[in-house]
Amino acid sequence: MNRTLQAIVGVIFVAIIMFSTISIFQNVGKSARLDITEQKLYTLSDGTKAILGKLKQPLKVKLFYAQTAAMKAPDQIKFYNNYYYFVQALLEEYQRAGKGMIEFSLIDPRPFSDEEQEALRYGLQAFPITEEENFFFGLVMQTQFGAFRSIPFFSPDRQNFVEYDISYLIDQALTRQKRKIGILSSLPVMGEDVTGYMAQMMELQGQRPRPAWTIVAQLRQKYEISQVENEVTQIPEDIDILLIIHPKDLPEKTLWAIDQFVLKGGRTIICLDPFAFIDAPTPQQRMMGQMTKNSSDLNSLLRHWHLEMPADTFAGDRSLAPLAAQQRDQRSQKIISVLDLQSGCFNTDNPITADLNQVRLLYAGVLQKVDKPQDPNEADTGQVKLTPLLMTTAQGNTWTANSFELTMMDPGRLMDKFFDGNKPVYMGYLVSGGFKTAFPGGIEVKDETGDKDKDGEKNTDDATEKKDEGDTKETKMKVLTGLTEGKDCAVAVFADVDFITDIMAFQSYGPFLSVVGDNAALLLNTIETLSGSGDLISIRSRGNVKRPFTVVDKIEAEAEKVTLQKVAELQAKINGYAQELNELQASAKKQDQQVIASSVLDKIKKIQLAKRQAEAQLRQVNMGRREKIEHLGHRLELINMLLAPAIILCIAIVLGIRRSARRRNYISHASDA
Repeated sequence: MNRTLQAIVGVIFVAIIMFSTISIFQNVGKSARLDITEQKLYTLSDGTKAILGKLKQPLKVKLFYAQTAAMKAPDQIKFYNNYYYFVQALLEEYQRAGKGMIEFSLIDPRPFSDEEQEALRYGLQAFPITEEENFFFGLVMQTQFGAFRSIPFFSPDRQNFVEYDISYLIDQALTRQKRKIGILSSLPVMGEDVTGYMAQMMELQGQRPRPAWTIVAQLRQKYEISQVENEVTQIPEDIDILLIIHPKDLPEKTLWAIDQFVLKGGRTIICLDPFAFIDAPTPQQRMMGQMTKNSSDLNSLLRHWHLEMPADTFAGDRSLAPLAAQQRDQRSQKIISVLDLQSGCFNTDNPITADLNQVRLLYAGVLQKVDKPQDPNEADTGQVKLTPLLMTTAQGNTWTANSFELTMMDPGRLMDKFFDGNKPVYMGYLVSGGFKTAFPGGIEVKDETGDKDKDGEKNTDDATEKKDEGDTKETKMKVLTGLTEGKDCAVAVFADVDFITDIMAFQSYGPFLSVVGDNAALLLNTIETLSGSGDLISIRSRGNVKRPFTVVDKIEAEAEKVTLQKVAELQAKINGYAQELNELQASAKKQDQQVIASSVLDKIKKIQLAKRQAEAQLRQVNMGRREKIEHLGHRLELINMLLAPAIILCIAIVLGIRRSARRRNYISHASDA
């Protein structure tokens, strides 16, 4: 057999071996899987495995994806193909971990087919692509008894929480009961419920009732939501979690109701704000002098939990303040009223904030401990445990401003009020342990019910009748008494309200709504943690592949620190030239244009020239700062381009040397023989 034929036969055998190996691994080694993604996106969390381990009945999981339609759709729809493959791979992991309890199937609903009618019957969202084609991307989970739950559409804003959403459906199949959240707020977070005559009037005027906040709409998908009035003496007993948003001037009886709810073990989330932008007066109100109060606090309760939020005091951090321009023709500058919290600003030891990447706060207040312990991360104030959740970097500090200064919204003036600090400032805490009541003697309220017990006698177990001496009508009063302390209490406090509003937490892109950062995840994490659903807690916020450019950020910070003083000097010089130029031009306009002194014109030209030179120097300084960052980018690009060829070249050299050595060894043995 000649050498050419030997080579051909060898190639054929190599191809057969290669295809046989692939086939063996596809079948025999199908269960062997390796997740090489950094955040283990295709590996189920322990919480999901625990939920699957509790399954007592089989579940049918149907993934509806219009794959055929997506191939013919515009690029906006084709974007979902990669997302679909990720969801499919994740559901296959569910099927493997379910040990026979999960029956998974893929369905491509074609036009006018039974599968399309089934998708519509289950309530999946359909987006028309053509006159006949509809785009579906949803999930249906059905029990053996016919009950089903669904994800109508895998929206991009939930991509980071896709495992949680799927596991939530399975968990709901186990519990079959929604938890109830009561929302107490001075803002219209629940939207406007307008009916009857008012609804007709608004329709005639082309107006629509304000919808509920998007975060509330998301909560309604998984929880039963009810509104708690601002004037109550008792929080309804069927409420599992009380969400308090921007409480302004709550009456004493409502504070009493909150206090008793917490002492009874009711989980509570409180969002306060020294300056809520969402509640700021409109331009029309400011013009009419209607400066409404837009601050809130619960210090009368917080102090008994060893916390307080000072008025007109805000958290700031130069390294977390974003760059933005107030107007189109202005240069970008640091906005100290905004904090873009990133890695290092979250407590990684707490499930509420462990997996967060970015949270944006606006005019965030400051939470201070009344009894300051030596350990800043865990307070020892009796039976109360204070766990920090949100914080600035070590360079953070507080700054103060009144409401008038804030309504002017001048970033430069607000930045002048800030000075770098040397320790973190805290904006969020989880308070737990044993609490004492803020009302040890109870509260006095009007006795408006006059209820009697079953024996017809006045019930005075928890009330003592009193007579209001200043009321000629002899209004009867009673003293409400209740618990004086609680053992298993938990309250999450955040010194910001705007972070869960639509303007901060969400952004709309056509028919879709996209999440901005992890603002919504922060609130959802808190609810899950306080609701006691431990299996679901470990799943929340998985799969967020957003990674900050820490090296670039460090270079930018160092470059900015070096050039900060020079930029300030040049900017001050430019401002001085501009002011002097305006004064000269204003005085020149008052004179006769024909008799303007030549000295004034020469001075104007000199100032204009000096101003242009200063602006050129400023551009040069900023350009040098930018060149450092671009140099890093070019270096990384060069490494990426040369790394793979260099590795291949090294392998080729090693193989060449090895082959040459083997050839010399063969020749040597042959000559000896």
